[in-house]
Amino acid sequence: MRTKGGLARLAAVIAVAGLSACVAPKEKPKPGAIRINENPFPSTYHPYGGVPTLIRNATILDGEGGRIDNGSILLVNGKIEAVGGADLGAPEGAAVIDAGGKYVTPGVIDVHSHLGDYPSPGTASHSDGNEATSPARPEVWAEHSVWPQDPGFSRALANGGVTSLQILPGSANLFGGRSVTLKNVPARTMQGMKFPGAPYGLKMACGENPKRVYGSKNQMPQTRMGNIAYVRQTWAKEVEYDRKWDKYEKVGGEIPVRDLAMDTLRGVLDGKILVHNHCYRADEMANMIDVAKEFGYRIASFQHGVEAYKVADLMRENGICGALWADWYGFKMESYDAINENLAFVHNAGACAIVHSDDANGIQRLNQEAAKAIAAGRRAGINISEEEAWTWLSSNSARSLGIFDQTGSLKAGKMADVVLWNGNPFSAYTRPDKVWIDGALLYDAANPKLRPVSDFGLGQPGEGDVK
Repeated sequence: MRTKGGLARLAAVIAVAGLSACVAPKEKPKPGAIRINENPFPSTYHPYGGVPTLIRNATILDGEGGRIDNGSILLVNGKIEAVGGADLGAPEGAAVIDAGGKYVTPGVIDVHSHLGDYPSPGTASHSDGNEATSPARPEVWAEHSVWPQDPGFSRALANGGVTSLQILPGSANLFGGRSVTLKNVPARTMQGMKFPGAPYGLKMACGENPKRVYGSKNQMPQTRMGNIAYVRQTWAKEVEYDRKWDKYEKVGGEIPVRDLAMDTLRGVLDGKILVHNHCYRADEMANMIDVAKEFGYRIASFQHGVEAYKVADLMRENGICGALWADWYGFKMESYDAINENLAFVHNAGACAIVHSDDANGIQRLNQEAAKAIAAGRRAGINISEEEAWTWLSSNSARSLGIFDQTGSLKAGKMADVVLWNGNPFSAYTRPDKVWIDGALLYDAANPKLRPVSDFGLGQPGEGDVK
């Protein structure tokens, strides 16, 4: 027989059970419910209009080491339709250009430019390439400093045949921030120039610049060993950040605290962002290869690399391109041991060699810089052909930027980024005659109206004068 107390307790238990049945169970956290927008500033680039165009009777350097004498190339709907010999036909209504034996090449791609971030005129108010407030600033993006009205863009197009270019942050920091690849077209905004589908880059730096900038502020790093320690410590923090986000995306739970700097480094570890490492000395390039292996990322290119000839085998084995000058040296101690044969030696070792500018004037004559490197190689007994050397200006550049599937060579289906030169492009006397970007004729030396001029350049002497 139940007592009154026992019945009361039983009633309480039944009541509590009934109440709990009315409360919904706590929902299990969903894995990866919050996702980071990896492309908050998407490209709005649209090709300019063009007409079907056949260029015939041309000396064609295809950008991949091939050459066709008395060749023809057909551009249709912004793409390269076909490349072949003299018998290549054109669709009805196409523009037909007789090259008269002149050279046709892929557009030049400069992998190291600061146009827009250090535009002309060069004033302190335009100096937007270095966020020199910490040795590690991977959270800044070079594209947010790009001024599309920089007159340097149209000069690079008209004088140098540059159709695409990578804009990098400066080298004050060990981690300088993200780079952006642009199509060299007039646009109101950076996004209107942004190369569709091009991966982001991360600018890193070795050597004198970071230790000089921060040593003068009595901060770390002040030495090369400080450089490496700071880089490794930053990557160690990123590995922990990556682990937290990986766990959250797999099993859910508490959302990790967002960190824009770590987002960029996570993109590198995931293989979505390509590292372009400013390094001069051979020993530092070797050190950075080891750091990359320690933390599980890949270096796409060493920028400047005046001592690349000493480690060309390491670059080849690790798939690293050398973005190099033809003959700049001696302007600081770490650039002292440069040689004119650097590009030729790197190429001859089977590594990926690239001619780059890092200069608003140099970008207008990269073809001539390549010519210097050819001559230096030949003097050293390395006979590099013109068609091989053009890989330094187009296909190798495109590979290092992750855009070779779209541009960088004259192959059917690729973007019609093409230059017709008024002579041998390895001559100091040669300039572009015509330049097409995605099949649109954006520069014609015979038509002063077909030269892009920014709003800033309008009315300025020598900028867009129509006679």
